[in-house]
Amino acid sequence: MRGRYANLTRIRSLDPERDHLAIYQTMLRLEFPWDMKLGLNLAFNRSFSVPEIARVHVGTGELTERTQQRIDDTGLLMYEMVLHGFEHPRGRAALRRVNQIHRRHDIDADDHRYVLGCLVVVPTRWLDRYGWRRPCCHERRATHAFYRELGRRMGVTDLPASYAEFASWFDRYDAARLRPNDDAATIERATRALMRTRLPRLLAPLGDALVSAMYDAPLRRATRVTEPARPVRLGLHLALRGRARLLRWCGRPRRTPLFADGIRTRTYPHGYDIGRLGPRPTPTADRADPG
Repeated sequence: MRGRYANLTRIRSLDPERDHLAIYQTMLRLEFPWDMKLGLNLAFNRSFSVPEIARVHVGTGELTERTQQRIDDTGLLMYEMVLHGFEHPRGRAALRRVNQIHRRHDIDADDHRYVLGCLVVVPTRWLDRYGWRRPCCHERRATHAFYRELGRRMGVTDLPASYAEFASWFDRYDAARLRPNDDAATIERATRALMRTRLPRLLAPLGDALVSAMYDAPLRRATRVTEPARPVRLGLHLALRGRARLLRWCGRPRRTPLFADGIRTRTYPHGYDIGRLGPRPTPTADRADPG
């Protein structure tokens, strides 16, 4: 398809460190919108499944009692930072809100690094396997640079210095800490219905099995999800690979960026106030933060 690689050509002309925001925006909004959104969902699901992190979320009740709103709030804060960057007023407001929310909880520094690692590694590996093309080296470096900068602004120190180093660190931490736990299983049951909405309507009868097939074996073990039948796993794999080939050879380059007319969610169909996203503020926890 003519022009299919125009964005990639432009990305390769940019500096992945200096221009990491522009590159990451292009990945999300033009090159891989469906895959990136799904990959980020899988990344958050994985981060919620580490016992220490899962315990915090179950304790607040946000993910189990207000599931749709909590997922929408998380997505909105993330997308505001990606769409606008950290220096734009909206990006700064989103970062400030993220820091206010996280300040409430005593979270281990490695757990913070793991959440960032999920956002760096999980979507990239999904694209490696099911994207219409694999991310190039500039895109990997830009992804790492974006989340390294987010981590810096959140006060997370000692992040791995490159994508490859972060992926290696992530795998070691994942193997050591992602283990079966009841809290992760509780969160997975609460969020599963939202994952099913990512599937085409024709596949709705197979929704639960297909969601399980999207998880890898360690995540299924951690969340106590039964392994789906091999035909389901193989069928999903072949369908996603077929979709990738179809997009590569027949897909038209996207002209209108994702979220060009704003971000719409079920919880906030008429708009939202960034400062009110997430759990309700408390006077002591949500003091002002410059972002």
